[in-house]
Amino acid sequence: MTKHALLSSEAKLWRSLACAKSELRLDLTLACGQSFRWRETAEGHWTGVMGGRVWTLTQTDDALWYYVYKKQDGLEGSERKRKASISPVEENKSKKRLKAVKDEGEPADATVQDCDVEEKLLRGYFQLDVKLGDLYSDWGAADPHFKRIADIFTGVRMLRQEPTECLFSFICTSNNHISRIQGMVERLCEALGSPLCQLDQASYYDFPSLSSLADRTQEGVSWDTMSCSCRRVLKVADCVCLMSLDKAEAVPIDTHVWQIAKRDYQYSAGSGQKSITDKLHRDLGDFFRALWGPYAGWAQSVLFCADLKKFQKFKQSPVKQLKNEEENEDKQPEMFIKSEKMS
Repeated sequence: MTKHALLSSEAKLWRSLACAKSELRLDLTLACGQSFRWRETAEGHWTGVMGGRVWTLTQTDDALWYYVYKKQDGLEGSERKRKASISPVEENKSKKRLKAVKDEGEPADATVQDCDVEEKLLRGYFQLDVKLGDLYSDWGAADPHFKRIADIFTGVRMLRQEPTECLFSFICTSNNHISRIQGMVERLCEALGSPLCQLDQASYYDFPSLSSLADRTQEGVSWDTMSCSCRRVLKVADCVCLMSLDKAEAVPIDTHVWQIAKRDYQYSAGSGQKSITDKLHRDLGDFFRALWGPYAGWAQSVLFCADLKKFQKFKQSPVKQLKNEEENEDKQPEMFIKSEKMS
């Protein structure tokens, strides 16, 4: 059975890009609610789907390492979605190709062209042409609060995602927490997307095409739930502009960001309101754009990340963190741990 790749055991099969952790931290960027397709499958190893491929990523102090899995034919669900269009001859060829895939999951004779395409995909996804360290310096000079946060939360980088995936993913975010959104997106991909590969019994699917999403006869998708989640149109639109359309000045505004503005920046406009109006959305976005400049959306993502419950441990001093870890070891493990709330 194909397994998730590990850099320590299969280093010769991996490729790498020069990238310091100050420019990208996978543990923050891939788990802060930008994309919902990534999982930590081993310590420091993140596996997910991007660009029609399944990847495992990890990093060292000065390099981003990546492993791209070969697409497997004949997976469960593929016949259901493609059987009508596959002839017996093509089916036989498909089975032969599947048999040729090695159990250890080695990429099958990746060509130079494949490597170039994959490197370009990865660079584009993480927008590695943008010098994050320079932006952090500019934001810190303009904003003392940001500087204090940035000293702890370095390397939070904005992803550039495929627009359709980004749109439907953020339609799912209204009044949901990150783990539930991940489940909704994965069920959508499993129901309507094409199977890519299976690793350690975990199946990976591509994000569905627009034509598949438009077909309401498909089973396994709660369209009513997704339709009801479309109420916060401005926030969803800003997310797509920021994370897919290179509009770095777009600042998605939700109650979480509003609370940050009131608590850390003494932002008082709309203080008598219970919900975010269109005017408050525009005014608060303009406030952050005036403070942080043309990459305001990127700066906002750093503060959003730093405010998530899962990352509060990074704000503790080493002594306090060690004490908390020792206390936790003495406690019985809880059956369920509530995930942070994400509006």
